[in-house]
Amino acid sequence: MIFKPTAVAGAFVIELDKREDDRGFFSRAWCKQEFEHYGLNAKFVQGNWAFTRERGTLRGLHYQIAPHQEAKLVLCIQGSIFDVIVDLRPGSITHRKWAGTAISASDRKLIYVPEGCAHGYLSLADDTELFYQTTQLYFPESERGLRWDDPAFGIVWPVTEPARISDKDRNWPDYLSSA
Repeated sequence: MIFKPTAVAGAFVIELDKREDDRGFFSRAWCKQEFEHYGLNAKFVQGNWAFTRERGTLRGLHYQIAPHQEAKLVLCIQGSIFDVIVDLRPGSITHRKWAGTAISASDRKLIYVPEGCAHGYLSLADDTELFYQTTQLYFPESERGLRWDDPAFGIVWPVTEPARISDKDRNWPDYLSSA
């Protein structure tokens, strides 16, 4: 696995180190030892599958507060997304910075989202599917979110307005008013 740092401290785009031949390829998509080598939480406890029907659908920006902060390992298994991580950790050197990366089923890249960061994505193709693992179970009372277009972050999405977004995601508060 090839770990490529992003603009957010502790967040990585992970490329597969493929062993290829005429049959196809083999690669590890997760290795506890390699994750720990980079100081990443490798204790995944839940797997989630997300299906998004329509291109231009935005989900997020979501996170869980302490004591249920979670890291995520995101893989696009069909279609493609523009994935966004926002650093909400007050002591972080990249606090309030964001990283955006397009990933797809064909490039087989993974995204590691550290604890204390908000996460969201925009589907770039119809019928997009993600599989992601989390290091914490889902606790509704710890769920929080931020508006996708919050001016505190200046995220540059590939669209000016999502084709579809839930009322819940559209109505999250601005970061500075909720901090």
